[in-house]
This record gives sequence, structure tokens and C-alpha cells, in this order.
Amino acid sequence: MYSVTNPATGELVEEVPNATDEQVRAAIGRVHVGFAAWRARPVADRAAIVRRAAELFAERAGELAAIMTLEMGKRINEGRGEVGVVADIFRYYGERGPDLLADEPLALRGGEAVLTKEPIGALLGVMPWNFPCYQVARFVAPNLVLGNTILLKHASICPRSAKAIEEVLRDAGVPADAYVNVFASSRQVPWMLADPRLVGVSLTGSEQAGISVAAEAGRNLKKCVLELGGSDPLIVLDTADLDETVKVTATARMRNCGQSCNAPKRMIVLGELYDEFVDRLAKRVTEYYVPGDPADPATTLPPLASVAAAEEVAAQIATAVREGATLRAGGHRVPGPGAYVEATVLTDVTPEMAAYREEIFGPVALVFRAETEEEAIALANDTPFGLGASVYATDRARAVRVARRIEAGMVYLNKSGGSEADLPFGGIKRSGIGRELGPLGIEEFMNKKPIRL
Repeated sequence: MYSVTNPATGELVEEVPNATDEQVRAAIGRVHVGFAAWRARPVADRAAIVRRAAELFAERAGELAAIMTLEMGKRINEGRGEVGVVADIFRYYGERGPDLLADEPLALRGGEAVLTKEPIGALLGVMPWNFPCYQVARFVAPNLVLGNTILLKHASICPRSAKAIEEVLRDAGVPADAYVNVFASSRQVPWMLADPRLVGVSLTGSEQAGISVAAEAGRNLKKCVLELGGSDPLIVLDTADLDETVKVTATARMRNCGQSCNAPKRMIVLGELYDEFVDRLAKRVTEYYVPGDPADPATTLPPLASVAAAEEVAAQIATAVREGATLRAGGHRVPGPGAYVEATVLTDVTPEMAAYREEIFGPVALVFRAETEEEAIALANDTPFGLGASVYATDRARAVRVARRIEAGMVYLNKSGGSEADLPFGGIKRSGIGRELGPLGIEEFMNKKPIRL
């Protein structure tokens, strides 16, 4: 069952039944049959439709943001910002797509060839709840321009977002059999992946979900792209303005109530700055992040997406403290019916503790002390994840040197995470496989076919 439960109040707003097996098979058939006509349309036509989708997403930003606030508790201003990024992604691929798909001449040692770039077929997208529009856009925009068709299974708490996205695309001119939303259950995903009419899958979600989907994709020889969890390090080597650095890093960690895969979850601070950094960070999260109604633009700390999520985060904090971590701020559930957890700062987390290895998907910052640059790099890399990382330093050359040694899919200098339509996004290790966004994002489900001349 898909359902909308307001995480700020606990109120059940709507329930939507799962699609039957017959309905799912019919949906697969639609995108499979629709592929021939969609790929045959000139790329300029497909790109124009995607550009129109960008315009409609921008026009409907308020409506879409309100849906996200109701479904998963996103702050209304953050929701509007998310839809702005979505519009930019569709605009980028609508504008750049034709150039990115142009044939490339290949100079061979004994002749010539041309590299053509073609779609491969109908794809399955399995999308998460934490960024209900943005995660879909990363997968959908490039593949629609490329000429693939898409069957989209959204998260079970986001049925209204799923419907609204499909309506935008339909109004933009995407044919009814080129993009299909289906309210499939997780139980149905394995046999969906076994269906030969679907040729690839993109999943954004948990590590366990990624393992399950990757296993089924491999068993059925399907291409997969996985964007999974993260425990991103943020290294502070030095700073000219400690207050500003604390403010920026707190904002990055608490964005989306901490429910962001590439948020800086582990802050690694050199010894001479450590004590003051921790004190100011604890003060910042205590005074600034106050629980409130996510529909109110003045709110700074919204609820988590569900009571279950809030209980899990609170349990992780309690376990860390029980195992010896020091609670510097927050750390508790907020009394009441909503899914609120206080903004939290933990220190003295050691490798023996669960919190050292696992991802805490909520408003919790872990701060580590490093005495040297080498120790900071070792701490940053001592994780099973490898999504993103950040390095703060006044000396850019030093920051770049450190960034090159961090084991992550992407590194940001003097900023923390984020997303840009033209910048590739993705991780290594247990954070996933493949890249989205930028010029690389359109290549994952592409047949790069050389023609020998």
C-alpha cells in the first residue's frame, strides 16, 4: 500500500493501493512497445519536450513543494529549492542533449570510424522518498533526451509526488507510453527485473536495497546504476572565519533534516581548531534548529520522514552514547505526535562503536579530532562508503592535494555537497555504481556503437 502520512502530525492523509501483477505487466508492456516510436523521434523533438518540462516544473514549484512537505516533511522553502534544481536538470539536458548525443569521429591507426550514441530500451527507475522530485529528475531527464523509455516506481510514501511528476511530463508532451508511473510494491521488483522487456534499472536508496537490486540485475544481465548511502567526511584544515565555516557546515548537515546521502556526516577538524569548532557547532544547532511546522517558511528543523525513521535515529544516538560517545547537543526525540528528533552533535566516537561505521540518516553530526593532515585523510577514508567529501582550507593548492587522496566519488572545496546539473554525481565503494548528471549522466544507459568506415 502507498500512503501519505503527515510526519509533522502523524495524520494518515491518503492510501493508494498497490498495482496488481497484471497492471505492472501491462505497464512494462507499454514502455516496451513505446520505445520504438520514442527513439524514432528526432533528438531535437525530444530535447524540446524536456525543455518544456523544465518550464512546467518551475511554474509548479509551489504545488510540488507543498506535496513534498505533506508526504515526507520537507521544509517548504527547501522543497521549492529542490524543484528549482529539477527544472535546471531538465533545462540542461534539453539544451545540451543534442550536442552530447552527436556522433564522434574516431581516428584509427588504419582508417576511420564514427562513434554513435543510441538508446537501449525501456528502463526501470526505483526512486526514494528523501528528494521525491530531484532523484527522479537525475534519472529521467537524460534518458528521455537519449530516447529510452521509463517505468517509474516511486517510494511508497510519495504517491502524490509520483502522480504530479507524471502529470508535468505528460503536459510537457512526453507520450503516455514513454514515461509510466506504476505503484508497484517492493515484492514485485525482482520479477520486474527478470522481465526481458526491461533492459536496465536505476535505483537510489539504501545499501540493502542496492544489494538486492544489483543481485537481480546481475542475475538477469541488466545494466544498473546505483546511488546508495554515504557517510561523507568534511575536513577542516584551517579557516579564515570559523563562525562562517561552522554555519555553512551545520546548514549542510541539517539540510533536509539530515536525510541526504551526500551530506557531511563526519566532520574531521584539526586539533588547533577542534575544541572551538565543537563548542560553536553545538551552540549553533541548539539555538538555530528549532522544531516546527515544515509548511511554515520560518521553521528551521522539520520532522523526519516518518515516526519509524525518527525512532531509528534516536536509537542510533542512544547506542552511540551507551558505547561511550559524548553528547554535545540534542540527542532526543521531541515529545508529541510528529517525527521530530533534536539536532544533535556527537564527539568521541571510536572505531569500536556502531556509529563509526553506519550511516545516521537524520540531523546528527559526528565530529572527530585529527592532529595532522595525514590523520585527517586516514579518518576520511576509514569508511565502507565513498559518496562525497568536502575539504575546507585557505590554501587552495593544499585543499586540492588532500582532495586527490580522499576515496570518494566527488569532492567539494570550501563548500559542502550539493548538486549541479552539469556536474557528475555518484560514488564508489558501498555508495554505489555509475554516475548521474553532467555529460556522464546521459551515457549510463547508452549504446556507444562504433561504425567502421
